[in-house]
Amino acid sequence: MKRDLKFEMVYPHPPEKVWCAITDSAAIADWLMPNDFQPRLGHKFMFTSTPQPGWDGKSYCEVIELDPPRCLAYTWRGGPIDTVVRFTLEAVAGGTHLRLEHNGFRGVKALMVSTIMGRGWRSMILKKYLPAVLARITGGPYQPMSPEERAACGKK
Repeated sequence: MKRDLKFEMVYPHPPEKVWCAITDSAAIADWLMPNDFQPRLGHKFMFTSTPQPGWDGKSYCEVIELDPPRCLAYTWRGGPIDTVVRFTLEAVAGGTHLRLEHNGFRGVKALMVSTIMGRGWRSMILKKYLPAVLARITGGPYQPMSPEERAACGKK
């Protein structure tokens, strides 16, 4: 059994701004998880979060595709999953079309994880957290959210 996830959104921001949101470590921490990401092909990095049953709270990743500001892909391994996440950006009238693909969920446990992650990608990350981060990007260095700002958009 195998499952792939695919989501598409249009944001009212230029591709360079969306690119910043998906490649700046502090911005990624605000919309996804704390990390040591660097936008460098071959860079190995880790996402960290609260451990859950069957997962130690660490996701091990490696940048496998980098074409600024059009495409970013990285592996994502942790717990029962060994997957690939790919962001594709395209300029459209009024903003940026973002396609997110999270592929390679194999096996019963990974399929269960894909259901949980799919809900999170769709309802929280792409529709709530990422737009909040995009609103904060002004062209200078990204300024991480305060605890109050994180709470206001529903993020712990």
